[in-house]
Order: sequence, then structure tokens, then C-alpha cells
Amino acid sequence: NQMSVVVLDNGAYTAKVGLASQDEPQVVPNCIMKAKSERRRAFVGNQIDECRDTSALYYILAFQRGYLLNWDTQKTVWDYIFSKEGIGCSLEHRNIVITEPQLNFQSVQEAMLEMLFEEYRVAGMYKATAADLAAFNYVADSEERTTMQTLNCIIIDVGYSFTHIVPFVLGRRVLEGIRRIDVGGKALTNHLKELISYRHLNVMDESHVVNQIKEDVCFVAEDFKDMMSVHHNDQKRQQVAVEYVLPDFTTVKRGYIRVPGQPREDEEQQQLVPLCNERFTVPEVLFNPSDIGIAQVGIPEAVADALKACPWEAHRELLLNILIVGGSSQFPGFLPRLKRDLRALVPDDLEVSLICPEDPVRYAWYGGREVATSPNFDEFIYTREDYEEFGIHGLQQR
Repeated sequence: NQMSVVVLDNGAYTAKVGLASQDEPQVVPNCIMKAKSERRRAFVGNQIDECRDTSALYYILAFQRGYLLNWDTQKTVWDYIFSKEGIGCSLEHRNIVITEPQLNFQSVQEAMLEMLFEEYRVAGMYKATAADLAAFNYVADSEERTTMQTLNCIIIDVGYSFTHIVPFVLGRRVLEGIRRIDVGGKALTNHLKELISYRHLNVMDESHVVNQIKEDVCFVAEDFKDMMSVHHNDQKRQQVAVEYVLPDFTTVKRGYIRVPGQPREDEEQQQLVPLCNERFTVPEVLFNPSDIGIAQVGIPEAVADALKACPWEAHRELLLNILIVGGSSQFPGFLPRLKRDLRALVPDDLEVSLICPEDPVRYAWYGGREVATSPNFDEFIYTREDYEEFGIHGLQQR
């Protein structure tokens, strides 16, 4: 390939982007942000690092409910990504590997095709879901034991807007086995915002700060009922209760957990939020979406249900190869809990094995790099000639 291919895993929360010839991608917030401290300026992507005071940060997102709908915003972010400030190379005359959501709308696909070929003048594109790329990476990682043709696995992608469960049998997505749960990182942050605002102080406008609190303090309870004994068991309460120091953007740039019993400097200045059961009731929503009024089953039941749509002779291998990706899979305790719940739902004679890669956020991107550098990549590309001759319809046939 004369020029390196661009790989863009275009997620609703972050875009993972880089050249296929690079070792690792940049992770860029896929949004435009405005801060009340600097009203005149919009921060695009990683420019947010230059903002000194991120209180009341306002997000303008390219995605709505998991689908790419705001093209002006997306173009602003992509322009930044493909500028000197971003990855330092333009898309013009290059091929791109790009992700789209599961079961994407045709109108969104058309808009993307047009944007890439008309506005960014790409030479060609290959589009796939993040789960497809994760599957491809999983095969590449398997030291030749498995090929794409023999792959049986279930990918759980715990994203920003949704969690998807995607079974692959003999290397192909089982479409009728795909399950979607309307809970991801965004719903968890919003739930935590409501709990803190209801109990302590109003943080409804503080998505950015609450997101950091969530990442710093939340974990999944292996046994939820047992954990709830924090309310009447002092010993359990001591294990779980923490105080979180909120950033004031002068002395405290980023919030942190205060270790109890430590002397505090600037006692009066620091704003503390006491957190106890919020730490585990928030990620619990991934296992029980009905906790926030979403009438859907949690991840373990959805996996068991997805399994039923797959041929039974693949079940053993599917359960041995459950791969977990996406940012919200990173809560401590997530894997043991998922394993325990799944174990209870599937036949006793089948083993359950969860694979959680070191870097669940970038994992699909690495799969995209594998695709882009594979010897027969040229056969997959939808080229400018294809686009000019067939438009969107040629893409539907593939």
C-alpha cells in the first residue's frame, strides 16, 4: 500500500484514530466542549486539556442515542483530528478503515459515504462495526490457532450509549443474536449526577467532573445484596464509604478520593462529597437496567439470550470465548460479577471464560490496523470508482 491507511474507530464518546503504520492510536473526545470560564472559545477534541476550569462544561456531541446524527459537529472534530494538531495528516487520497454502530441507519451510512468522498476526498473506505474489528484483533492475537473462518466468540461492547452483545459463529456476525441494552457510560454518569444532586449538592451541569468521580470511585459488587449491608453494618460501611474532594480549579485541578484520617490542608476550602452505596449502585445498572426504569435485562441475561439464537453446536466455544471491550467494562469487579451471573444462567456442563484485554478502549482500533495491513485489504475497499459508479447502493451489495 503506497500510503498508510487511516484507522478511525469513531465512538460516540471518544474517537480512536491513527495511521495503520503507527504503534498506537490517539484517543480524542468525539465532541466540542464549551466551558463557562472561557466563553469565547470552543474546545475541540484534546484541546480540552488546555482548559483550566472545566466546571459546568457543556458538551456538543456528534452522536445522539448511539447514532452519528450531528454532521456539523462531527466535521469540526474530524477537521481537528486530521489537522497538524491532531494526527498530522489529511485524509485526501488515503484509504480509511472506519467504524459504525451495529445495525446503523442507511441514511447515516449515506451521509458518511458522501462526507468521506466529497468533503475529505478519500481514495477508498472500509467500514465495519467496532465488534467486527475486535473479532479480527482477537483472531490476530490467537497465535494462528483460530482463523476468521473458524472463529466462534461473543463480543460484549460496553460503550457510551449502548451495550451490545454480538455473537460470531464461524467468523460471521449472527445478526439475529445481536442484543442491545440501552445502558452505557453516559447513563451511568447521569445516574450518579442524580444521586449526588439529590443527596448532597447540585451537580446536574457537571458531567465532566461527575464522569471523573465515576471513574475514580465506582466498582461492581460481586454480591449486590451483601454489599447493601453497608446500611446497617459498620464494618462493611467503613470498607465502602469514601470522601471525594471536588476540584475547585485553583488548588485542586482534578478531584480525588480523600483517605480518611489524613489531616486536611485548607479545611474550609475543600468541597467534599461523601460517597457510599453510590460507588456500586451506579455500575449495577449494567446488570439491572430496571434500577433506572429501563425495562430491559442486564448483560448476563442478554448474553444467555443471544446464545439461544446461535446454533447449539457452537455454544461450548462461544462461552469459552467471551471478549469484553469498551470503556465501561473497566470497573473493578465487573468481570467476576459477570462470570458469576453467567455461570448461573448457562448449562452446568459448559465452561464460561471471559477475556478482558489490557486496553478495552483501543482494542477495536488495533483490529482495524490488522485489517488495514492484511495482504488482501485491497479486496475489501470501497473505492472512489465504486462510489462514483454505484454510490451508496454498491455498498449495500457487499
